[in-house]
Amino acid sequence: MPAADVLFTGGSVFTGTGEPLRGHSVAVTGDRITAVVPDAEAAALVGEATRVVELDGALLAPGFQDAHIHPVGGGVELLQCNLTEAENADEAVATVAAYASANPDEPWILGGGWSMDHFPGGAPVRTLLDAVVPDRPVLLMSRDHHSAWANTVAIDLAGLEASTPDPADGRIEREADGTPAGTFHEGAMGLFAHVSPETTAEVAYQGLLRAQDELIALGITGWQDAMVAGGTAGAGDGLAAYQRALEEGTLKVHVVGAQWWERDGGLEQVDAMVRRREAIAALGQENRLSLGTTKIMVDGVAENQTAAMLTPYRDGHGHDTHNHGISFVDPQLLREAVAALDAQGQQVHMHALGDRAVREALDAVAAARTANGPSDGRHHLAHLQVVAEAETGRFAELDAVANLQMLWATHEDQIDDLTLPFLQDGQEARQYPFGDLVRDGARLAAGSDWPVSSADPMAAIHIAVTRVAPGIDAEPLGGAHQRLDLATAMAAYTSGTAYVNHRDHDTGYVREGYLANLVVLEPNPFTVPAEELYRTTVASTWIEGEPVYTRSIDALPRTTPSTASTITA
Repeated sequence: MPAADVLFTGGSVFTGTGEPLRGHSVAVTGDRITAVVPDAEAAALVGEATRVVELDGALLAPGFQDAHIHPVGGGVELLQCNLTEAENADEAVATVAAYASANPDEPWILGGGWSMDHFPGGAPVRTLLDAVVPDRPVLLMSRDHHSAWANTVAIDLAGLEASTPDPADGRIEREADGTPAGTFHEGAMGLFAHVSPETTAEVAYQGLLRAQDELIALGITGWQDAMVAGGTAGAGDGLAAYQRALEEGTLKVHVVGAQWWERDGGLEQVDAMVRRREAIAALGQENRLSLGTTKIMVDGVAENQTAAMLTPYRDGHGHDTHNHGISFVDPQLLREAVAALDAQGQQVHMHALGDRAVREALDAVAAARTANGPSDGRHHLAHLQVVAEAETGRFAELDAVANLQMLWATHEDQIDDLTLPFLQDGQEARQYPFGDLVRDGARLAAGSDWPVSSADPMAAIHIAVTRVAPGIDAEPLGGAHQRLDLATAMAAYTSGTAYVNHRDHDTGYVREGYLANLVVLEPNPFTVPAEELYRTTVASTWIEGEPVYTRSIDALPRTTPSTASTITA
């Protein structure tokens, strides 16, 4: 066998499934993995030009892949008024004030990242913004992107007043006389669409590049963008940015774009999505960008009581209300849509958070199986916050993938203050039932939903394994039996998402012939206590055999001077 271009040695190798290999080295030639061999055989692969990476006990793994993420929007928010670092309401308001002062010529103050649990009832009011920006419109998305916070100028520009009705798919928080109070949930956010500025093509492109840098530094080498190319696609929808990056050679990762299903539209969207998919495929770079997926938003979120539930939400006194949340797509239309998309070879990616939404989504997959027979659609349901016991076994039965946002499966203020008190008794035990899904044979993938929450896979894996966030003194959310073992959680974030993205033939594993999309993790997570998993960080990220991120030249696993060149990225 000829000498390798790069040889990783001196650590463990997580191949994409199961326990890591110990005492093995990995050779890379060009953009491919060419050998996984016992250390005793590695010397034969080293030539004069071989770059030998001494792992010093670190873990070599397939590059992480995120199965549900919003990179363009997340990157744009990093360029705007970013509230994600604010730890309370006062800091959020101060951040807005500072941004407005630093950007006096911006006609609108746009951005997001505020946390619902920082404000009474999860609903910040307009007067807080009026106090610091009284003369320009302000519109800021919540951390979970299911609510918006606006000041009075923005509300007035949009023509919203006490008599403005709630849209069918959303809710306006109101003052005593009905005047909009400043928070707008779900479809009510769209009430500003006719006056707020669209994201320009240039800003969207710069946002994508910023996001790509952030994500590569976390070891992420591919993803599924959960919202591109909607029926009202514009510069901010992401597709134009991806195409430009493709044309200019700046797209380093591989991306599956999930085309957005307009929930007030019908089956005519199917043909449009197939045409768009084929147009991107005709570019001949499907290894870098493809559009074979459709994203359907089945329901909302539990913290603003729009997640679709089988039982009613309770009020602040523990009494049942008439609110069961919102099914954004009529269940009959959902079944027809998923069957039609499946028939056209289009994968379906469904946001399904409440237990009724999960049932409706699985019913839709069942309808597709009945209508079309088995397929390689690899349909998947994301979020899965509340899943009834009767539903977990249906994932394996229907060949539907459970797309987990592992970071959310812990007690924290938003779930403890804004969600659990308003659910029925017993539903805390059904929060994010990862363990039940595994025991019932479900196939897993994993994603972050960034910028809703951190995109760091190791932070999410920590919670999947422990069900307790670092620094929180609490019992495991849903019970210890819902924990995942480390190998299963790592597989979900690597080979599991590769499967969902139809890229398991060349990514997601450390195998001969696969692309050398790799991440070096230290300390090796398989050697640290579970409660210390979050301390594992990325030392380097490699895409197609090239280092695209190094933590620092000092922190990078050292190279062997006599046979290796210096690693730079």
